[in-house]
Amino acid sequence: MDILIVGSGGREYSIGLALKRDEKVGRLYFAPGNGASDKLGENVAIDDFSKLADFVEAKGIDLTIVGPEAPLVEGIVDLFQERGLTIFGPTAQAAQLEGSKIFMKNFLARHSVPTARYVETDSLEDAYGFINSLEIPIVVKADGLCGGKGVIIAQSHDEAKRAAGEMLSGNSFGDAGTKIVIEEFLDGYELSVFAVCDGHDYVVLPAAQDHKRLLDNDEGPNTGGMGAYAPTPLVNDTIYRKLEERVIEPTLKGMKEEGMPFTGVLFIGVMVVGGEPIILEYNVRFGDPECEVLMPLLKSPASELFYKAATGDLSSAQIAFYDKHAVGVVMASKEYPYKSSEPAEIIIDDIVHNDIASNAHISFAGVGRGEEDKLFATGGRVLVCVGIGDTIKEAHDKAYMLCGQVHFIGKQCRTDIAYQALGLET
Repeated sequence: MDILIVGSGGREYSIGLALKRDEKVGRLYFAPGNGASDKLGENVAIDDFSKLADFVEAKGIDLTIVGPEAPLVEGIVDLFQERGLTIFGPTAQAAQLEGSKIFMKNFLARHSVPTARYVETDSLEDAYGFINSLEIPIVVKADGLCGGKGVIIAQSHDEAKRAAGEMLSGNSFGDAGTKIVIEEFLDGYELSVFAVCDGHDYVVLPAAQDHKRLLDNDEGPNTGGMGAYAPTPLVNDTIYRKLEERVIEPTLKGMKEEGMPFTGVLFIGVMVVGGEPIILEYNVRFGDPECEVLMPLLKSPASELFYKAATGDLSSAQIAFYDKHAVGVVMASKEYPYKSSEPAEIIIDDIVHNDIASNAHISFAGVGRGEEDKLFATGGRVLVCVGIGDTIKEAHDKAYMLCGQVHFIGKQCRTDIAYQALGLET
């Protein structure tokens, strides 16, 4: 089976790694890929959806997997399906679950999926009125896609009103913020839960936990994610069951009833409050860096999971996961997340410790190639060091040992990834 992966980050690279160890997979392509993905397959410099479909037809590619949210919202799945091409991901209509926070919140309300009390509006007067009715902190969200940065957690009513005003004026997030969602703040612990769906059936992956803040102890600005681990001990069978019965099943049923069956990854942002899972948001693709710690835990062939979901046949799939843990530590460039950074050569020491060589790896993201095929950090989140172990502590230690083998000017990473679990694990 020949496969094309759309995207260029660590998420797409980690999917490529999972497919490379799959005996059923032949040729692998990335569009556009990054400076390291060409070691896994062939990078393809095509960004036009129609031309990419031409390439898939010409090469006889059996499956296309879409990594990022933007192509999904823009309709790549619709175009491929119209041309009879097998593609993994939701249609543009179904992708509104991420593309519009207003659509998502209203959908949750229509189908009685538990979520925070909210209002959606383009009126500053209405926004101020709802803000005044809430206790602090207060959550203000831009409606559209903002690269994971369109959420403000305001610590005062005045801050919430300023955030609402900046969004509605277009100053903060452009057109993405000209409609907003304001909602109550939920006090609990946050989880990332992923369900791979084929429109009616689904497979739930091990629950993960992301670390959004730049600095240790969850301090500093929000980022795209500085590390993750899975599975988390913060989830038990009761929470999984509640998520399936109260969230995933009514969502798939509701999407089908509304004429937009959901195929692809349903990324459920969950806040657990008093043992009850409350939905913060939906995304329609794997999280990054959560994907980097989930793919190594997949025991069954990755091609089976993606292909059978894309073709509506998950009920016949035999999907299994290793009884292991994974921890991923993001190494970011010097100026991240404030501004772009100068390219810096990446030097990786020879791995002489057999346990690290066998149970740790790097998922590359913001990298490019320079002279003499040297690898360079090109900015943003550069790579993820992933460790695998029988316990979270083992996985954590292997990930950080691998971090010590990677060098580039200005590198930064958190030193406390998985601290929540390490405090709980016995």
